[in-house]
Amino acid sequence: MDFRLRDDGSTRDCLRRCRAGAGLRCVSSVVLEHQTLAIRFGGGAIVKQISRWSLFLIVAVRSAATAQEQLMLHNGWLIQSSAKVGADGAGISSTSYRPSDWYSATVPSTVVGALVENGTYRDPFFGMNLRQIPGTTFPIGANFVHTAMDPSSPYAVPWWYRTTFRVPATMRGRRITLHFDGINYRANIWLNGRRLADSAAVAGTFRRYEFDITDAVNRGGANALAVEIFAPTPPDLQTTWVDWNPSPPDKDMGIWQPAYLSASGDVVVRYPEVVSRVDTATLRNADLTIVTGLKNLTPQTVTGALRGRIGNVAFSKPVTLWPNDSALVRVTPDSFPQLRFTNPRLWWPLELGKPELYTLALEFVSGGRVLDQQQLRFGIREITSESTPKGGRLFRVNGRRILIRGGGWAPDMFFRLQPERQDAQLRYALDMHLNTIRLEGNYENDRFWHQTDSLGVLVMTGWVCCSAWEEWPKWGLEQRTVAAASLRDQMRRLRGHPSALVWLNGSDNPPPSDVEQMYLGVEQAEAWPNPTISSASAKPAQFSGASGVKMTGPYDWVPPGYWLQDSTHGGAWAYNTETSPGAAVPPIESMRRMIPAQEIRWPLDTVWFFHAAGGQFTHLLDRFNTALSTRYGAPTTAEDYTITSQLMTYEGERAMFEAYRRNEWVSTGVIQWMFNNAWPSIYWHLFDWYLRPGGGYFGAKKANEPVHVLYSYDDRSVAVVRSGPDRAPLRGVHLRARLLGIDGSEKFARDSVLDVPADSSMRVLVLPEPSGVSGAYFVDLRLTGVDEKQISNNFYWLSTRMDVLSDSSTWYMTPVNHYADFTALRSMPQSAVSVSARSGSSGNAGTTTVTLRNPTKSIAFFMRLQVVGRGGEEALPVLWDDNYVTLLPGETRTIRARYNVRDLGGAAPRAVVTGWNIHRATAP
Repeated sequence: MDFRLRDDGSTRDCLRRCRAGAGLRCVSSVVLEHQTLAIRFGGGAIVKQISRWSLFLIVAVRSAATAQEQLMLHNGWLIQSSAKVGADGAGISSTSYRPSDWYSATVPSTVVGALVENGTYRDPFFGMNLRQIPGTTFPIGANFVHTAMDPSSPYAVPWWYRTTFRVPATMRGRRITLHFDGINYRANIWLNGRRLADSAAVAGTFRRYEFDITDAVNRGGANALAVEIFAPTPPDLQTTWVDWNPSPPDKDMGIWQPAYLSASGDVVVRYPEVVSRVDTATLRNADLTIVTGLKNLTPQTVTGALRGRIGNVAFSKPVTLWPNDSALVRVTPDSFPQLRFTNPRLWWPLELGKPELYTLALEFVSGGRVLDQQQLRFGIREITSESTPKGGRLFRVNGRRILIRGGGWAPDMFFRLQPERQDAQLRYALDMHLNTIRLEGNYENDRFWHQTDSLGVLVMTGWVCCSAWEEWPKWGLEQRTVAAASLRDQMRRLRGHPSALVWLNGSDNPPPSDVEQMYLGVEQAEAWPNPTISSASAKPAQFSGASGVKMTGPYDWVPPGYWLQDSTHGGAWAYNTETSPGAAVPPIESMRRMIPAQEIRWPLDTVWFFHAAGGQFTHLLDRFNTALSTRYGAPTTAEDYTITSQLMTYEGERAMFEAYRRNEWVSTGVIQWMFNNAWPSIYWHLFDWYLRPGGGYFGAKKANEPVHVLYSYDDRSVAVVRSGPDRAPLRGVHLRARLLGIDGSEKFARDSVLDVPADSSMRVLVLPEPSGVSGAYFVDLRLTGVDEKQISNNFYWLSTRMDVLSDSSTWYMTPVNHYADFTALRSMPQSAVSVSARSGSSGNAGTTTVTLRNPTKSIAFFMRLQVVGRGGEEALPVLWDDNYVTLLPGETRTIRARYNVRDLGGAAPRAVVTGWNIHRATAP
């Protein structure tokens, strides 16, 4: 549907009084009808699944952005190939139809995802099992999006989704709308023998669909809903996994986002947002504009009022909607001065402050009746961007600069609902002090956005690369129509979220002038409140010009010195929208979960490579392995290989983030490619599929701590960087810098006292080359406050023969002429640590505090801490204060872990410590 803009009016009256910020926590009635649980709420909380009910859950609010009565069509679905059904849509959607030999499913789901969940296929994430699923005939490493399905594939034909439902008594007598928030890719939709829409109208992965089924639904009896799904073909504007991971053989065909019913009167309220204009000079005032869609579902003119409330602030605006009319209504502070807020509680990304949220309650009233209502949890904040003198794009939140540091997010390969996993991964982002998540095409569900709003995590999002989305010369009328409709739906979906940072109209390439102008027109018409960028690359757009960002790599392994030495590609300047030091081999425990036991060996074989990246990166693990073996000495076993890999990823991720922080404001942002994986992988992540944090995780966490001391690989300087909400300087900070031999002998030491301003990067001193050392040595940096409490510590392994980069680079890698020599680390003196642990719990929240003491005269290097439960399995997810730590002779450290008690499997927690040159130690 198309919206037209309507001017603001000045009439207002008060909405009934309600408590500010109240969520939908009060249940006003519960109705049990034909195995359907109907719950009516009075305000807005995020829906929680009640698993014991076999069919559907009715809630007044499906998310923080609605306040309607809804029936979630989640359980009770069946799926089957059209080749085996032998009936048409009219028959399948008849209530008298009896499915035989269909597969059970839930929605959201993809076809293959549902078949995995119901046990039809073996775990596709283990070994080469994915290649055993029928239809997986395309070459390993290929981007399946460019290839038509094999005609013999079971997914080359449509698949049917079918379910039945009853309309609860609470929804009868009202207009009923059927919603599909995401179908991949085309569909014929049938209800009670009647076709609601055909596959010409329902096409596009990222579109949302609403059907007024008031006249088609059986209000007093059973209803049958059938959806015939067609997989995407190469010309379609679809989702794709590019080279991140293999594609499922069905190309993720299915109902991949929620399906549900909603009840309303003759007018519906849709996709509200609050646009904020903040007085950035004082932060004491903000002007709010309310924007929302209204749609008249009837062939008659409807006159009424849009009424709203934010806490004690109320407004009422008269609106007339013509027959079957839609309008985008604005309520502005020019006409409603009460929308000028004084001393607002501003929404900030967590790095800069608190992500404060308000509740907007909207309703449309006509003839004394509330026809529809919505609630929106929103933040008062304003996001802007600008070009720096060096050409980088700098973002500001409420006028304050922010150095973007984040990672590229991947949902589950089958888009399965995994709320606990989603929460754990967002906690990991905060634990690593990251402030931004990037979504490229493979979008997360609405719940994800409500979480990022609440947590204060920014999200950059936009279209995907390497598919028909960027093959503009091949576009016809359908692609242009689907692209515009997809963008319109995504703008409406996302515009109300304070965590939305920016929208990218292209990924690897900017769209041509006509397409970009079409996109910008949609964004303006839909009141998108945030910046847009033509693409994630530095390629200038025909229409809008320079993007202010770059995606010049690398994506493959580079030495830690690269990030401060490079000035032409991926180094620490401007805004790098996706880059990485490459491979991220997990600890051995995760490898044993993804690779068959007989394949856990060194050198690596094809099963390992199958779980690496695809496309041009299929064999780039070889470069990582060459660097590892040359720099540290060749591994002798697969376990040795995974341990040394943690050293490589720790130093790589730490160096990348540190470089962008040291060069802040010349560098304006960096997105690690990737943050996580869609399946078990040994490439591009900060933690693995099993939520096991490894070296890269803790290197990133170390580099991004709010106040941080670092070593500069380019000029040997020691710098201190600082970010965070506190604007007062840190005075009298003590910095101690030392050079140590691998035997622990001190080669150099210097103490400095300094004041650290807010939002600062300052070089403090330059370290000399160590005398009397050949090969590997250490740099130990300690930063303490006037109270002598530790603020930051950092431990580096360097060499008198460091890596030397080649003068030539490609878009994904920079060769190395000479590798650093760390082989002496393999002959470090043996050390030992004493370990004690204290554990406790409150409900499901467990903590274990581990104290490590090094009583020897040797450095205990690169020690890994774990909390394990039944069978020695590590409690995951887990949040450690620090990990992969080093203790000097005589040193003691105390480190805390937080985890879920249930992940111990009923056993008591034990602390396990392993390290580079220590024997395994445990403590109960």
